[in-house]
Amino acid sequence: MSQTTDRVRWTSQDVAALPDNEWIRYEIIDGELFAVRSPHYKHQQTTGRIFAVLDDWSLDSGLGEASIMPGLIFSDSDNVSPDVVWVSYERLAQIQDEAGHFRGAPELVVEVLSPGKANEERDRLAKLKLYSVQGVQEYWIVDRIAQRIEVYRRDNAQLQLVTTLLVDDLITSPLLPNFKSEVARLFVSRG
Repeated sequence: MSQTTDRVRWTSQDVAALPDNEWIRYEIIDGELFAVRSPHYKHQQTTGRIFAVLDDWSLDSGLGEASIMPGLIFSDSDNVSPDVVWVSYERLAQIQDEAGHFRGAPELVVEVLSPGKANEERDRLAKLKLYSVQGVQEYWIVDRIAQRIEVYRRDNAQLQLVTTLLVDDLITSPLLPNFKSEVARLFVSRG
């Protein structure tokens, strides 16, 4: 007797039917549901600092916009909310729908790791694969505890690790002409 176990494939409509809870956000990757609790305030602080440097550069350059936790709706079974994205105005016109959702890949996606093996695996494996398949040009995985940033860039239609930056380094990007920030600035804490 053979047994088959079909896993449940979640969709955006399934998530919309779940009860609202301000402390939990839901993401779907390849039909798998992930319930993500509100992150530690230091996570949000790091996210805010990354947004701030990207937003300042964007205002100065006039080339695009940074956004905090936008919904990226790639398909009915791939729906995520990264910590920060940057999208050029040219690309924004192509991927933003009338409701203000992103229906395609921004050029840059940033995820700040939350503690825990499952959280790290989601960002380092599942989201890396998803962003690679969807055409993201650059992906930063930010480890606020180790104070380092892994930078992945598109090479041969796939995101590949190109460098790991530490607090004494500068972060730059070929996507963002003349952008640079001290990595240490992103992890500064006054308390």
